Amino acid sequence: MEPARPLTLAHATALVVASMVGTGVFTTTGFMLADLHSPLLALGVWVLAGALALAGAAVYAELGAMMPRAGGEYVYLTRAFHPAVGFLSGWVSLLVGFAAPTAAAALAFGRYAQTLLPALPVKTAALALVAAATLLHLRDVRRGGVMQALLTGLVIALIVGFIVVALASGRADWMRIVRPATPAVGSSAGIGAVGVSLVYVAYSYFGWNAAAYVAGEIRDPDRTLPRALLGGTALVTVLYVALNAVFLSSAPVAELAGKVEIAHVAATALLGSKGGVVVSFLVALALAGSVSALTMTGPRVVQAMAEDGQFFRALGRTGPGGAPTAAVLLQGALAAAGILTAAFEPLLVYAGFTLTLSAAATVAGAFVLRRREPAAARPHRALAWPVSGIAYLGLAAFMTVFAIRERPTESLAGIATLLAGTLAWLVWQRRRRR
Repeated sequence: MEPARPLTLAHATALVVASMVGTGVFTTTGFMLADLHSPLLALGVWVLAGALALAGAAVYAELGAMMPRAGGEYVYLTRAFHPAVGFLSGWVSLLVGFAAPTAAAALAFGRYAQTLLPALPVKTAALALVAAATLLHLRDVRRGGVMQALLTGLVIALIVGFIVVALASGRADWMRIVRPATPAVGSSAGIGAVGVSLVYVAYSYFGWNAAAYVAGEIRDPDRTLPRALLGGTALVTVLYVALNAVFLSSAPVAELAGKVEIAHVAATALLGSKGGVVVSFLVALALAGSVSALTMTGPRVVQAMAEDGQFFRALGRTGPGGAPTAAVLLQGALAAAGILTAAFEPLLVYAGFTLTLSAAATVAGAFVLRRREPAAARPHRALAWPVSGIAYLGLAAFMTVFAIRERPTESLAGIATLLAGTLAWLVWQRRRRR
């Protein structure tokens, strides 16, 4: 029986946009400036990472149209390499791809919400948001998709509105963006800082693959999925570059460097204290949309694994509205645990590093399938192939090398996560043979 496919192009694109527009764009530029000391270089990293995301989306569009089933990387890597590799990607998705970013986005939501309601504890707000998103996506897939589309449309309108108002204020100093970098870009320290900054920003762009996780619930996935992946990623890239140009022109580097709430600092500088409040509301709304999107997409990976017998069967069962109820509850519980234990900035590096490895393996899988299954049906072929795939793998390798060199603790934590997943696979296979 053909599975129900309630999600349209609008739903799928909204899911991509909401999954991308989250914690990173409103927090990471301050960390980057502390390392790069150059607004122009920081903006260049945002452009480069946008190109990286588009290259990845181009390849995922081919894979998603080829295998229109919920699960994303788990499905693609299982077919390209081995069920063990697919299991490992699902393990990474569960712990790093969705639960950790959900916790980070919820914590950032709590911090921005506190600027509006100073008496509201950050973790209380974060936990309340995760609980609300879990309840929203626990029952009905279509209702969750409609709410996601509406929320995403509002967030885009607010971001565009902020950019226009900031430009109209006349307080932006665009010369701040073109001041030279210190240390020099060509130095060893400068290149290492660029590599780590790419990890930060790659984390900010993650979510460009979101529609692939719900491919089994998208109407006409052969056409809809590629459009959602590429269109949503392109839209967010434009928004990110424009938004960061406004941030970087708002105040001197010394006032922005190292600041988590860089959007609030920039808005206050450009629009005054009332403008800062308005932008804090905008950011809180965007982060709520991100938590909602992650709560909708993440459980589909666990669901696919459970349906294949690679995880507990109960996690693959769906409720009357089509949602994988147990998987949604599991991700909500893991996100809540992350909120209670998270350290924000190291979490960004850890997640960016680990997710880059998973996405790179998936892009490599596309090369394997092109060679091994040349006659397989490919309703959509990756744009600019093989340049898109090679570009993604090259940039991913650059980021990985410098992340290990510059941030060994977080990188080793990512490698440890992969080793733990390998151990979990072996234990699960032994359990299945009993």
